[in-house]
Amino acid sequence: REAEESLQLKVKEKEQTITSMQKQIEELKRRAEQGSQQLQGEVQELEIEAILKAKFPLDTIEPVPKGEHGGDVFQRVKNQFGQICGTILWESKRTKNWSEGWLPKLRDDQRTAKAEIAALVSQVLPKDLETFDLVDDVWVVHPRAIIPVAMVLRHSLLEISSARNASEGQQSKMAMLYTYLTGPRFRQR
Repeated sequence: REAEESLQLKVKEKEQTITSMQKQIEELKRRAEQGSQQLQGEVQELEIEAILKAKFPLDTIEPVPKGEHGGDVFQRVKNQFGQICGTILWESKRTKNWSEGWLPKLRDDQRTAKAEIAALVSQVLPKDLETFDLVDDVWVVHPRAIIPVAMVLRHSLLEISSARNASEGQQSKMAMLYTYLTGPRFRQR
């Protein structure tokens, strides 16, 4: 009986050791997957940066430093004269599930970065969304639609900047024109 009880205790110890090791194995697997997900996310960030740099060589495209609040890539849109016309903050997500919490966080990051436009690039999109859409003031984009969406967003920033520049000083220009038209130089011509 003593030998049998001793043997049962040893068997239970072994079972406990096996259970403990299985838990450790699961934890290590989870950590390894999490690390690889971070790596996958960083790879997508670098890919977005490379795509934007290749397509828009005039713009300044730089990564947001790790540890700083903000998106992943910051794009300063420049016109043909090198003047900054606006900024786009790009955030990259490469996960298996969509999270509604991403949008408010990106809007906060957009305010902090003082960017005119925020865009979230994600493999997984909200329900009923196929390629891209404006969701709660954030452009949500599938990676395959980055270039066309970036072109449209960039074009809109350039147009808005052009309109601002044209209206700048409009009152003083109108006053100068009125003074000229009602003045002696115009009459003499």
